[in-house]
Amino acid sequence: MSTYVTDLSGERKPRKPPSRELDPVEVRILGSLAEKQMATPEYYPLTLNALVAACNQKSNRDPVMELSEDDVQRALDRLQEEKLVWKVMGGRAVRWEHNLDATLQLDRPSKAVLTLLFLRGAQTAGELRGRSDRLYSFESIAEIEETLRRLDPLVREMARGPGQKESRWIHALGSVEAGFSPPVPAEAGTYTDRLQRLEEQVAALTEELRIFKAKLGE
Repeated sequence: MSTYVTDLSGERKPRKPPSRELDPVEVRILGSLAEKQMATPEYYPLTLNALVAACNQKSNRDPVMELSEDDVQRALDRLQEEKLVWKVMGGRAVRWEHNLDATLQLDRPSKAVLTLLFLRGAQTAGELRGRSDRLYSFESIAEIEETLRRLDPLVREMARGPGQKESRWIHALGSVEAGFSPPVPAEAGTYTDRLQRLEEQVAALTEELRIFKAKLGE
């Protein structure tokens, strides 16, 4: 059943959420595709190999996964049935891109927040702002909170647990672990960002080398 969302221009557009709950692998795939589109557009859309590497990153992922190509391919097939991803034919390699912008009517800030919730689970507005720089530059926590309100019913606010001073938010497109991810200090966040960029560069170079070798073998 479609709901409607009012975008930043004031226009109401249909929002078509998935017809079923997404599983953790599907959520990880969508988050990884959206992250790479925003953070490293020069390497997007992604080949299957690059997507597996993105899903299995050790930085900016909670929990860390160890998915095989078969795991990811099967999930891509399911997501394609939901029209949440598309297969892009270009050159020698098949590539994949998400279709979240159209199906969920996401603007850039909304996509950045939802992507972080896909990749890292429950987070406070402050944590979302601290982790969003490579995807979208929010001016304040208030802007994050306004974005979260616009994302309803795709996200929901969790009840505060014992000792928690701030509310945490989760996406509402599938089952989510209720574990708590502690805030990341600024120094740790900077290191994590550098590590992620290195992982992305290595994955991209590995994929380029694989394609180059395939061409040499023709």
